[in-house]
Amino acid sequence: MKKFFAILSIIVMTVCSTAMATTIKAGVSVEEIPKGFFGSWQVSAQLEKTSNYSTFKPQSKDLWNLSRVGNVITLENPFTKAHAQIDIKQTEGNVIVFSKTSSYDNKILTDTVTIRLNGNTFGGYNDIVLETVSLHDGHILKVERAKYLLKGQKLAGSSVLK
Repeated sequence: MKKFFAILSIIVMTVCSTAMATTIKAGVSVEEIPKGFFGSWQVSAQLEKTSNYSTFKPQSKDLWNLSRVGNVITLENPFTKAHAQIDIKQTEGNVIVFSKTSSYDNKILTDTVTIRLNGNTFGGYNDIVLETVSLHDGHILKVERAKYLLKGQKLAGSSVLK
């Protein structure tokens, strides 16, 4: 049951965790990120496929607050108190790819999110890789994967304000 709640917590946080601040990667300019990306979003996730259905939730609803200070992009969830700095991997028009990696116990969780903004909504997916690492010598014992379809509805932010 403890494992279930730990995994459940990971999925609810989808792309949120306590992490060290990271900046936008070289080659991606802050100006390339559409202004509509920032703000508060209601996000639903539906499991499309996975290597282990007992590890990953079939669906979830979440709240993402996306903000920027300088070159640091932050994703926060006010309900879970989760907070993560994300790496913008690519922007092309209204398509944004970002990721984050976090560790807990002997697990390493990597989320790679691809979304396409469409006004006050977005669609996309989240590819998750959960690695279990040996506490003895650090080698990877198990790799579990999941792909979630994402839908977002803007709740607040510059693009919804008149």
